[in-house]
Amino acid sequence: ETGQVLVATVDIPESTVLKPDMFEAMSVPRKFMQQDAFEVRTPSDLKQISNLVARVRIPKGNQVTESSLISLSPDAGLSVKIPPGYRGAVLPIDPGMKSLIKPGDRVDVLLTFDAMIEGSRDKATVTILQNVLVVAVGNDMGQGQSAGQRKSMNEKDDRSSALNDKALISLALNPNELQYLALMQQKGNTSIGVRGLGDNEMHPIPIAAMPYLLNGNARKP
Repeated sequence: ETGQVLVATVDIPESTVLKPDMFEAMSVPRKFMQQDAFEVRTPSDLKQISNLVARVRIPKGNQVTESSLISLSPDAGLSVKIPPGYRGAVLPIDPGMKSLIKPGDRVDVLLTFDAMIEGSRDKATVTILQNVLVVAVGNDMGQGQSAGQRKSMNEKDDRSSALNDKALISLALNPNELQYLALMQQKGNTSIGVRGLGDNEMHPIPIAAMPYLLNGNARKP
């Protein structure tokens, strides 16, 4: 008697998010199936493994086991969602924004701080970072979840938010942007603006301050 199991078609390093071209179904005698091998009984079973994360290294040709995989969640770590050359960073946001932002969105990050404006001290706001990728919102890293899993995750986030006046999002930043974000968080209050889908353009944006607003310069390019 044989069964269909998943076999790695390439070497899969630890903490790699699995993609369909990394594995294939293969028929093997049941006596040679590993105890917790990921068995394929229907075509939909193949979809279940996509976007899971390798807990350990899986060499090419090895059977893919259920114990070697974890879901794309905080348990897998943030590094699995960070593109090459970028760094992961966490930014506090207004809790009211949390339900409106999804992993994969793009945002601008603004800083409001005390500045000398036309000889007097006043609040000013400047856009420091533009077109930044959101890789996670709270514990949501973009993995498809059942209703029960989503409810459990939201309850965990709500308990965490009850202890803080801010929600958290995770961003992918290049090394220079990471430095600027660290500086921003020491110098003033940060906020974000969510970009529309497909809007990836960078724009020169002047500093905003009350004297400029009162002088009618708020819409100057």
